[in-house]
Amino acid sequence: MFDHIGIPASDVQASEAFFLSALAPLGVGVAMKGPHGVGLGKGGKPSLWLSESKDSPVPLHLAFKADRRSEVDAFHRAAMAAGAKDNGPPGLRPHYHANYYAAFAIAPDGHNVEVVCHWPEP
Repeated sequence: MFDHIGIPASDVQASEAFFLSALAPLGVGVAMKGPHGVGLGKGGKPSLWLSESKDSPVPLHLAFKADRRSEVDAFHRAAMAAGAKDNGPPGLRPHYHANYYAAFAIAPDGHNVEVVCHWPEP
């Protein structure tokens, strides 16, 4: 449904470094940079825009799709190494559905970042 989404950041460079590290297991990289922010995505297409904000951004919940549970695990390790606060380790969340495998981390500016795999273990 979404083509891309933009979120404000109190420190674009710190947010860029965090998201690049935490989402590297999903193949996310810098797709575009400009004077007002940076676009992260896959295959050269920006899907997540980070832009400088003078105000304190309101924390958001951002969920990213993983194709394998191992990517969820790798995201959580990378997010913790990048300085995130743990907001839920990798594991099944059967209250959503039987194969909902996710991990959560609090990013710069308080954003709750989730990576989720909806598939059973092969």
